[in-house]
Amino acid sequence: MRIAALAPAARLLAGQDAKDTTFSTDVKVVNVLATVRDKQGKIVRDLSQEDFLLDEDGRPQSIRYFARESNLPLTLGLLVDTSGSQRRVLGEERTASYRFLDQVLSDKDQAFIIHFDSEVELLEDLTSSRKKLEDALAQIELPAQQRQQRQRPQLGGGYPGGGRRRGGYPGGGRRGAGGTELYDAILLASDELMKKQSGRKALIVLTDGVDNGSKVGLNRAFEAGQQADTLVYGVRIADPDAYNGSGRSRRGGAPPPYVYGDRLDGKKTLQRLCDPTGGAYFDVSNKEPLDKIYGQIQEELRNQYSLGYTSDRAGAGPGYRRIHLTTKRSGLLVRTRDGYYANG
Repeated sequence: MRIAALAPAARLLAGQDAKDTTFSTDVKVVNVLATVRDKQGKIVRDLSQEDFLLDEDGRPQSIRYFARESNLPLTLGLLVDTSGSQRRVLGEERTASYRFLDQVLSDKDQAFIIHFDSEVELLEDLTSSRKKLEDALAQIELPAQQRQQRQRPQLGGGYPGGGRRRGGYPGGGRRGAGGTELYDAILLASDELMKKQSGRKALIVLTDGVDNGSKVGLNRAFEAGQQADTLVYGVRIADPDAYNGSGRSRRGGAPPPYVYGDRLDGKKTLQRLCDPTGGAYFDVSNKEPLDKIYGQIQEELRNQYSLGYTSDRAGAGPGYRRIHLTTKRSGLLVRTRDGYYANG
């Protein structure tokens, strides 16, 4: 299993407010991004390195790198569910998403856009161009046959039998069987795009949380996000009229997961995908419209603490290491990823 949670210390020391700590370039530093809120849910911006306590698998670790309001470049991926149940909310998603990208991205940041339904397709590869991102967002409202037939990088080519935008990766499954490939989209975005990037990384997934077509399972999807050292933000936006009383889509297709007692519903699915990465889950409603949720995500991305440490078990072999980060100041909620994959 490849390591994605460790990064050369020299690269991490590019952050703002970094302490004068010296590392050799071959030392591996575990990088931890954290968001801290108070009891009222407000972002806490004034903590110092000495305010944090960190342990790995229950063993206290020394924080050797610290930055507040990190100025590291941001790589952002937007994954948009374009399945039949989402058709009537795509216009709202497109408009709000462009405003968000226009506001959150600086000149040194990059973003990409993927849409997914019965296939996973990269609409725009990593770019800093607002125009290219706007053009890609305009494509999500069009039927598949009307989308621009231009040359795009293929997703899925790195897996056995790949080379296509869809299919060819582990798990098999019928091609062209319909459904929504949420888990596959997260896997491919993490493995083929995010793993290659350094610095701060975040995926934003706009969906109702229904997956009824992926070739990989939920566990593989959230593991991919963790292995790519990527925050995953899940935004559940659902058309209440998309399904009839039996749970079957009015536009055809399988019923959503929440009609079965032994399966995760859309909310639980997204929470399971997001929480282990240090990201967050949001539910679009009249009180929490998409623009407001995007505002909260933007605030988080601009007010993160970046901490780095070298594990005292660096030679203990490969495996999953659990991270626990708290503050000495009482009453604060720290959100960060719950661990990382070490390669020995």
